[in-house]
Amino acid sequence: MSGVLDFLRVFFRGAYLSYIAHFRWIRPPNYMASKVIMPLNQILFFSLLGRFATGPDSVPFYAIGNAMQIVALNGTYGTTMSIGGERWSGTLIYLFGSPAHRLAMFLGRGFMHVIDGMVGVVLGLMWAGLLLGVDFSRTDPAALAATILTTTLTVMGFGLLLGAISLITVNIMFVNNTVYFLLLVFAGANVPLANFPEAIQAFSYSLPLTRGILAAREAVAGAGLAEVAPLLSGELLVGAIYLAIGYVTFSAFETIAKRRGTLEAF
Repeated sequence: MSGVLDFLRVFFRGAYLSYIAHFRWIRPPNYMASKVIMPLNQILFFSLLGRFATGPDSVPFYAIGNAMQIVALNGTYGTTMSIGGERWSGTLIYLFGSPAHRLAMFLGRGFMHVIDGMVGVVLGLMWAGLLLGVDFSRTDPAALAATILTTTLTVMGFGLLLGAISLITVNIMFVNNTVYFLLLVFAGANVPLANFPEAIQAFSYSLPLTRGILAAREAVAGAGLAEVAPLLSGELLVGAIYLAIGYVTFSAFETIAKRRGTLEAF
């Protein structure tokens, strides 16, 4: 029992301290710009462009897709910074030297971004309803809530992998930007997956977000939790795979760094 309590203590304490340490510089105007204005611009841009190109009936497709895609901001940038920031700020050596449970410490880095990411998606869907007239009257609340939570967890698992990669490269912002726009193009937010060749479709389904976006559209259209459950199960599996790879990468970096006596693993 004490082991479980210690795990939870490291998890929640590490999550809180990491967040305030690395993101305390975000003042209200900066936060509003990154979490409200930028996502709103993305939703409006693609929704209005899609309406012009394919007609007004397509607006919900783009609005919902981009509202869900907002969580990638937390996954590709926020979660990465929660891990990579330890190296840049010179505190990684203290983490490696501490007896803290490594898995609890690693998972905790994404906890606050799960909450923040879910808030971002809800705000995005709110904009979709208020400004673009997306009809949520048929939405199944339980299915949509489960979809938002599942998708956010999956993207955070992917973000923790990127965070582990940030410890072995100085070009992580290039990686983050590339990944973010890959998700924007191939996760189905703006292009129907059926429009892609089969090889690209297979690649899309290997990404986080893809099944979550599909499930969100179905939930808004009235699908129940049981109907979106297969998509959410697949989404969780994808996230778990990325999370496992990320933790193995993080552990390998620690082992190599300690063996070499340096924080430069490669």
